[in-house]
Amino acid sequence: MEPFSATRSSTVTAGSPRPGAPGTSDRHVLVAVAWPYANGLSHLGHIAGCYLPSDIFARYHRIAGDRVLMVSGTDAHGTPITVLAEQEGVTPAEIVERFNPRFHEQWERLGVAFDLFTTTMTDNHREVTHEIFRGLKDHGYIEARTTDQFYDPAAERFLPDRYVEGTCPHCGAGDARGDQCDTCGKTLDPIDLIDPRSKLTGATPEPRPTEHLFILLSKLQEEVAAYLASREGWRNHVINWAQGFVREGLHDRAVTRDISWGVPLPDDLELEGAERKRVYVWFEAVIGYLSAAREWAQRSGDPEAWREWWEDPDAESYYFIGKDNIPFHAVYWPAQLMGNPSLNLPTNVPANQYVTFKGAKASKSLGVGRAVLDYLEVFGADELRYGLTTNLPEYNDVDLTDEELVRRVNDELVATWGNLVNRVLAMTRKNFDGTVPEPGELDEEDLGLLETVDARLRSEADLLEQVELRRALKEAMAGAQAANIYLNAREPWKTAKTDRQRTATTLWTALQAIAGLNVALAPFLPFSAAKLHGWLGLDGTMHGAGWQRPEVVAGTVLGAPSPLFAKVELPDTEDA
Repeated sequence: MEPFSATRSSTVTAGSPRPGAPGTSDRHVLVAVAWPYANGLSHLGHIAGCYLPSDIFARYHRIAGDRVLMVSGTDAHGTPITVLAEQEGVTPAEIVERFNPRFHEQWERLGVAFDLFTTTMTDNHREVTHEIFRGLKDHGYIEARTTDQFYDPAAERFLPDRYVEGTCPHCGAGDARGDQCDTCGKTLDPIDLIDPRSKLTGATPEPRPTEHLFILLSKLQEEVAAYLASREGWRNHVINWAQGFVREGLHDRAVTRDISWGVPLPDDLELEGAERKRVYVWFEAVIGYLSAAREWAQRSGDPEAWREWWEDPDAESYYFIGKDNIPFHAVYWPAQLMGNPSLNLPTNVPANQYVTFKGAKASKSLGVGRAVLDYLEVFGADELRYGLTTNLPEYNDVDLTDEELVRRVNDELVATWGNLVNRVLAMTRKNFDGTVPEPGELDEEDLGLLETVDARLRSEADLLEQVELRRALKEAMAGAQAANIYLNAREPWKTAKTDRQRTATTLWTALQAIAGLNVALAPFLPFSAAKLHGWLGLDGTMHGAGWQRPEVVAGTVLGAPSPLFAKVELPDTEDA
């Protein structure tokens, strides 16, 4: 049996102060982010699908002063890891140890600030998985059954679901896996596949009897349906898919499998051949959200702190995933939690659609879409975050090109926001020695700009609460456009020669607007926002400062500005 080990787990902070710091409000927000398989680095499809959206959402709540806990980790037990390990002739643990540090690197460089990014290989995760298992069993939702499972006669072993491929019985796709068809989204049992074949040897597998533990989802159907009916504000494609899935009937599903890698079964369960079986990864991976929260609490010095996010009925939990994971998070995970009724059910599951590249879904296994670390060799982190946010697949699949990312950065971020900041700080430095001037009486245009910025902040907050991130970014950029229009109308570069007081009032007003817009853009652009916060002479950090426009006090000495962003030029290489 493979031993458990605590591989590297850490808090990742990038472009911001330490996440997980106490908030100024009593509102607790859990941000639960899909666990990547440790078989390759994340590509832009993954980043736009769940990792960037979750970070933007968490940063907004941290600025607002809410108590945020954002967790995820490496899914060490997925079949792709064991398949890769067998191909390379190494252990699955070696695959995890290879890729896990690279995940930490990409989060740090991209500014994705987890409170804890861990793995499912920890003793803590095993213990929490056993607790959820026992809770379901104690409430009568787990039972042993003998069932047929595919056996590879050439490899002389039982095959887990993803070791079996074949034709989907629902849509006819020829590359369906034994657990799910990515083409139509249906969850499957390997026995359902037409013309099944072993991924190990290509042989035709044959069904043989084996005993496993099943979760009795059929007994939970009405409760899950009632829960879904109570949901408000969910994206249509998420709630419709989940409710349709439940209406078709929830089938009891195996929660153990014949494999040597994974979470071992609790010692007190009686099952034939239990020592050769492991907890099914679909069942235990989602438990990682809870186990990570408990690990974070232990590391924080308050082992019971996790309960504020998981057992307080007023706490909120948001699960950021791709649409292929909707059944597991909107149906199966709530069902698992219902067997442990002290734990909160998901508040929302804002699953994104797919990012495609030239019409093909981004995929590690198919090699479509480059790794995010490759893009960070060309784009600055904030520039890449901006380009991706403007193309988030919140409601529809988005076909993404490198040229579109570059256009968004150069024509919008650099030209609208970066240029505004540079112009105002440079003019203040030139005309007032880099010190915020004392304004005169504000007129209608001055007050109008400040009210516009404040209104954009309020509107953006409403959108961020609804996880409408693309529209929220548009609100912030609309505020930047309004500030540019104001500046062009006031022409401080001209009035500096004729009316020093008017120039002082114009630049003071523009600096207040920029301070407010920096708050509006901070969730999206954490590195430049932290830099500009310092340039404006604002005290402390942005975390907990409140979702509002701060005042840049007259007399404040501004930092020496430099361009916030650089225009992006693609290298002369063929698109991946």
